Amino acid sequence: MSKAKDFVLKEEESKADNEQKMPAINFSTFIMSLNASALVSFGVLEDPVTRRKHANLPVGKQTIDILVMLKEKTRGNLSSDELKMLDSIIYELRMTYVKQKG
Repeated sequence: MSKAKDFVLKEEESKADNEQKMPAINFSTFIMSLNASALVSFGVLEDPVTRRKHANLPVGKQTIDILVMLKEKTRGNLSSDELKMLDSIIYELRMTYVKQKG
């Protein structure tokens, strides 16, 4: 087997390993992903690409607005646990936004 072909096979195996480690996509994991994105935007968590904390408040605020829109559009279709989680995340992100805005 050539070195190039061996490299491609190892790269494909690595991608397959990474895909297997990803959590199942459901409403809760989607909301948690948006929460993490907002926390990166507020500079609370480091950006996974740059490995730096950098605040971009308008992007974080937009993510809060997206979460509120999702809550409104899914009204009556969420389990009580999903609704509690969504309410809690929206509240915590709003408090973080106010704190970061100063």
